[in-house]
Amino acid sequence: MKKYNLLSFILLGTILSNCGDTKNRENTIFNFDSSTISAQYQPQERLDLSILNPKAKAVDSIVYYINDTKIKTVKGLEKLSFELKNQKLGYQNIKAVVYFEGENAETTTRIEVVSNITPKLLQFNIVNTYPHDTNSFTEGFEFYNDTLYESTGSGTSGSGIKCTSYLRKYDYRTGKIFKQIDMDTAYFGEGITFINGKLFQLTWQDKKGFIFNANTLQLEKTFTYEKEIEGWGMTHDDKYIYQSDGTEKIWKMNPNTQKMVDYINVYSGSSKIKSVNELELIDGKFYANIWQKDAIAVINATNGAVEGILDLSTLRKLTKATPDDVLNGIAYNPKTKTVFVTGKNWDKTFEIKINE
Repeated sequence: MKKYNLLSFILLGTILSNCGDTKNRENTIFNFDSSTISAQYQPQERLDLSILNPKAKAVDSIVYYINDTKIKTVKGLEKLSFELKNQKLGYQNIKAVVYFEGENAETTTRIEVVSNITPKLLQFNIVNTYPHDTNSFTEGFEFYNDTLYESTGSGTSGSGIKCTSYLRKYDYRTGKIFKQIDMDTAYFGEGITFINGKLFQLTWQDKKGFIFNANTLQLEKTFTYEKEIEGWGMTHDDKYIYQSDGTEKIWKMNPNTQKMVDYINVYSGSSKIKSVNELELIDGKFYANIWQKDAIAVINATNGAVEGILDLSTLRKLTKATPDDVLNGIAYNPKTKTVFVTGKNWDKTFEIKINE
């Protein structure tokens, strides 16, 4: 078995990617020449586009678009060769508007841009082991001012069953709770992150988020998700918040407006990685739990390519975790430059140091 396939098995179990679809939208006048278009491309490749003109119309020009962004205008039936190096990973919608004999018609196709990076298998060593509350169904996990904060979810949001979620700050060495905020029983708590003196928290399926004062944990604002998405993991850099929604997407949010400004799609080779969960941004890379996998994916924050995989399956054997108690929780402590990981209802938190 090739190393890449082994890593995909660790992270995925099965391959989750669907092949690209190069089928053209029906057009009785013009169509893309599908013989020159592949289903999948890597970022270093070029996309060659040309238009078939079976009715021999007098074509004046063609305007090409990718994801509704104009690429180039060409004269007549001139072909276009387009570099993909600056495109996101994932599906790309290609459109051509053909101008002919005082009229215009459009045709579309779709390709999938996949990663050209083979992930590295990372190693780790355990620095310390600490207690973890077995009643904590861990969702968000983050350090702020050398203190560990944890957000939990429990129950089933929207089902009529009361949720028992909370947000707490505590001494990770002893488990002593400094402060705990019990959430309204209507909400299932999810990811958290700190930015600009605020603590942001997501809920799962209620499309609601909360903004607290980072020092007092007083609630300052409730906001509604701009997109029709679920709330899963959260992290931040100096300017933006990043959040996962249970798919392959990681969204980029403006913390001042709570509006989404961009997103990336996560790919390991040609495979789309779904169920991206808890997030942590460490040295410019996303570290992500993948739901129900005992592994962490290390993701390029610019293009979404998985660059490394950290297999943490051995940690479960050191806990009293059941098969349902999945790995979830990544917190980087900048003071010690170590990573803290745990799982839902685990009895332990592990401080680890990651190596290639």
